[in-house]
Amino acid sequence: MNTDFKNIHVGKLVKKRVAECEMDTFRICRFLKCTEDELKMMYQQQDMPSDLMLKWSKLLEYDFFRVYSQHLILYSPPANANLSHLTDKKKSDLPQFRKNIYTKEIIDFIMELILSGEKTRYQVIEEYRIPKTTLYKWMDKYSSQIAS
Repeated sequence: MNTDFKNIHVGKLVKKRVAECEMDTFRICRFLKCTEDELKMMYQQQDMPSDLMLKWSKLLEYDFFRVYSQHLILYSPPANANLSHLTDKKKSDLPQFRKNIYTKEIIDFIMELILSGEKTRYQVIEEYRIPKTTLYKWMDKYSSQIAS
């Protein structure tokens, strides 16, 4: 699945996953407690409430939230040093995540940018803030795919 991580349309993604799973409309409507017309409307929604997206994720056994995480990895602005300094002083009660989550889709996306010549390695490191060592590990690991 070639996902556009910049312009997310979660309704289309849900519809695509339903088709992949060959899930029965009646089962979906019963699980979500909705009508068939409401279901069709969900497929047209660019975004949806998180509680509904959580239900879809469970039903279709696919983490739709991860698509948004990938967007943050690729397109969020660099961390504000002042804000980071303030949060160091006061510990947050929110869960803290140690690393970025680079899925196969993200790696493929980055590798395609480099292979197609659309971006240089340096541009990828600068624009997407992917550590140089991480990018070079990907280049080594996927070098057989790059050569073909």
